[in-house]
Amino acid sequence: MTESSSPPLADLLHAAVTTVGGTERPGQTAMAQAVAEAIDDSSHLLVQAGTGTGKSLGYLVPALAHGERVVVATATLALQRQLVERDLPRTVEALHPLLRRRPEFAMLKGRSNYLCLHRLHEGVPQEDADEAGLFDPFEAATPTSKLGKDLLRLRDWSDETETGDRDDLSPGVSDRAWSQVSVTSRECLGASKCAYGAECFAEAARERAKLADVVVTNHALLAIDAIEGAPVLPSHEVLIVDEAHELVSRVTGVASGELTPGQVNRAVRRAAKLVNEQAADALQTASEGFERLMELALPGRLEKIPEDLGYALMALRDAARTVISALGATRDASVKDEDAIRKQALGSVENIHQVAERIVEGSEYDVVWYERHDRFGASLRVAPLSVSGLLREKLFDDRSVVLTSATLKLGGDFNGVAASLGLAPESPQDPEGGEETAPRWHGLDVGSPFDYSKQGILYVAKHLAQPGREGSRADMLDELAELVEAAGGRTLGLFSSMRAAQAAAEELRGRLDAPILLQGEETLGELIRAFAADARTCLFGTLSLWQGVDVPGPSCQLVVMDRVPFPRPDDPLMSARQKAVEEAGGNGFMAVAATHAALLMAQGAGRLVRASDDRGIVAVLDPRVERARYGSFLRKSMPDFWYTTDRNQVRRSLAAIDAAAKAQGA
Repeated sequence: MTESSSPPLADLLHAAVTTVGGTERPGQTAMAQAVAEAIDDSSHLLVQAGTGTGKSLGYLVPALAHGERVVVATATLALQRQLVERDLPRTVEALHPLLRRRPEFAMLKGRSNYLCLHRLHEGVPQEDADEAGLFDPFEAATPTSKLGKDLLRLRDWSDETETGDRDDLSPGVSDRAWSQVSVTSRECLGASKCAYGAECFAEAARERAKLADVVVTNHALLAIDAIEGAPVLPSHEVLIVDEAHELVSRVTGVASGELTPGQVNRAVRRAAKLVNEQAADALQTASEGFERLMELALPGRLEKIPEDLGYALMALRDAARTVISALGATRDASVKDEDAIRKQALGSVENIHQVAERIVEGSEYDVVWYERHDRFGASLRVAPLSVSGLLREKLFDDRSVVLTSATLKLGGDFNGVAASLGLAPESPQDPEGGEETAPRWHGLDVGSPFDYSKQGILYVAKHLAQPGREGSRADMLDELAELVEAAGGRTLGLFSSMRAAQAAAEELRGRLDAPILLQGEETLGELIRAFAADARTCLFGTLSLWQGVDVPGPSCQLVVMDRVPFPRPDDPLMSARQKAVEEAGGNGFMAVAATHAALLMAQGAGRLVRASDDRGIVAVLDPRVERARYGSFLRKSMPDFWYTTDRNQVRRSLAAIDAAAKAQGA
């Protein structure tokens, strides 16, 4: 059915909202209309939809009404599950009588998210088993060990599950256990060669996606489909990117590469039994040379590849190419399950060849750097200087794209986010009336049903000393303790580093009676549940808490940010991006560092008001938000709270909020 024969959009939205037990909101209505118009005229739309807008229905209803296949890509598992388990079933049921059809929907993830029956029944290839010290993990792992219990449960689950999706297994299993029963796309034999191809869970998920009207996936799979030219998603006319503020980061991750000595050594071991001695020795020698260099590697960007590293990488590249050719030419019937071993070895060596060749070629559009981890040692990494060109070319062609999030306007407009996506500040027509010079798009801020100016206060502690790069901030810790005490607990502490979060937790545990939970001391889900359950409790942590906490009510009435979360000055990729903007005549600090910080602060401030009756304060313990030139840009990026720098006013407000919550029994 085409959109021209569909019932009026207003009727469809009303039916959907009524079915889910909600109420129609002006922002949601405006969003649905804008999405419908963008789909109709094949243009692109950026929609900022604040918490509580009901944005899922705001894009699902017009997309389903249009009648063409739509892909919805999200950044988090939580939203994927919400869409597939709650929003889509209800919306389809509500629209069925009006549309006179029942749109089908499916979820599609990367192959390693699905149970591999070949791995489960045939076991881990010998090279992996040797690395883990398990010739057959199901036999060697004792039934009473954690790994043994997980593996036995996975075997039982394989007979019950219809999807094979790891996220459908509850409770879950360790990464180590899951790695024994899953494969990456590089390791997969392919349905035609695999004895279990007809029963493959990953292939079944792909087939369901091909038949679905709505395919829910993640940003990473979308990036692989669009950028790597690997058609993992079915053809579609409409793409909706939810949690779009995360897209650039996820695409950058997919477009990055890494080489480590351990990774190269694994590839050598996997290939050694399958190729001739000469090819294996060449790869072994190249591996040893690379490992010796990495032992001396110091963290930081490599603006020019050192000569010795260049030779080592060329040796790796050439040896890997020889092994790849040999793997394709030889077969050994005496090797048990040789196809699986060969596929895994080939995938490992191909990755080494690809990354080594990319770094050797030295594209001006790539950034190369060393990293050093206390536990895993040194790694050599490469990432694109920018993904805007890739996105402009690959994402916005031949389909209508809708990008939505609660935080797309930074500093008061969409231009910063649009630029990171490869979109021009505006969508001008050619002055001669010819073809358009850039993808057509427009931005829409549909606001939020919450009255931020009455529900929250933004407090900047301008009296504090400016934070330095190192050292403790005694005045900040004093301020934090006083705020938490005035709030009666109820505090979400967002810190720019794990070290700062740990120092604050240790200090306040010695000063206050309020329980202080610290990220890393328990799983994130358990910490958030404990935080929500007891209003006196505080939760301190870093990056994932800035974006991943949804706790409405009296348990979260004070959100504290210790400092402006600029990227680390020694972050090679961010520094390179900032320098590139400056060399092009732009303001690198504002385009990269300030935009990065503004996005996180907007997300962090969004943790405070999650319901219409929430009240509270966002406290930023960094005077630069008031004093520095870029301070107004950061403040404009956050919800429109009532703004103050009066510390006494804030303490009175916190005391009043605490008293009101206690009076209500919270």
